[in-house]
Amino acid sequence: MCSHASTATTNVFDTGNYTTQLQRVESCSCTHNVPPPKSLLIATPVEAGEFSLLIQHVASHGFIVIAPQDQSLLSVVPEDSSNGNSLIILYTVAGPDTSDEIHSAAAITNWLSEGLCKFLPPNVRPNFGKLALGGHSRGGKTAFALALRKLNITTNLKFSALIGVDPVDGMERGKQTPPPVLTYVPHSFDFDMATMVIGSGLGEVKRNPLFPPCAPKGVNHEDFFIECNKPAWYFVAKDYGHADMLDDDTMGVRGKATYCLCKNGESRKPMRKFVGGVIVAFLKAYLNGDNEDLLAIRDRHVSVPLEFKFDYFV
Repeated sequence: MCSHASTATTNVFDTGNYTTQLQRVESCSCTHNVPPPKSLLIATPVEAGEFSLLIQHVASHGFIVIAPQDQSLLSVVPEDSSNGNSLIILYTVAGPDTSDEIHSAAAITNWLSEGLCKFLPPNVRPNFGKLALGGHSRGGKTAFALALRKLNITTNLKFSALIGVDPVDGMERGKQTPPPVLTYVPHSFDFDMATMVIGSGLGEVKRNPLFPPCAPKGVNHEDFFIECNKPAWYFVAKDYGHADMLDDDTMGVRGKATYCLCKNGESRKPMRKFVGGVIVAFLKAYLNGDNEDLLAIRDRHVSVPLEFKFDYFV
């Protein structure tokens, strides 16, 4: 496997140096001793759905990416410290009540240490001492809820970083979905980990008069960031929408609806590259101790695929 140092010259917004492998693992598998509690899509670097292009982008930078197939959450574990590989889990959550998703996220987290290695290439070894959690849309809310131990749910692995990709906590302020996450008290989230919130500038804009915005103001990325504590990073893609980090071709009714219900940017590729890039930079900084790329994005010393704004407190 390539060393961690070999990826240093690769722009985080471009495909990384690792070749990736994508596989689906079914929860009902009878060929493995410990099948996962949910069907998973796993992207790994092979040397030592809807989100397949995004998770392969992150995996190409030396991260293992796991995407539960019936929900939107994301989680991360770095591999052996000699090469800095890491693991990410992404979901796609639907439905107003996220209680089941919180339980599922905890179950998958608890499964990792006993079941994941059986599905990885033989020379890829995750380091479960470092684990990041995150998600998109209601999956972002789910990730924050699990990190906050909502429903009194705990996990047998400790999280080291938290990422919300355009998180949403309901229809509008006062109409949060259960269990509510936002308290509207600045810096009220009691986390002992670094946090990053990524937002879409068009998420709070209606596509047409018939449908509400996909990431309404009052329950969206801005509110999540306000409640974060140090260290926290905040990036907003100005001219892109809530679903623009998904694959170009999303299958089924739910996939087609992502083009019909949300206000979108001109194309999805720039948003995918942006989201994948800032995720990679954030993980390298807070899981691998290398903040060079994150600071370069902050200081605009690197080419970025779209116009963005940012804030942070560290």
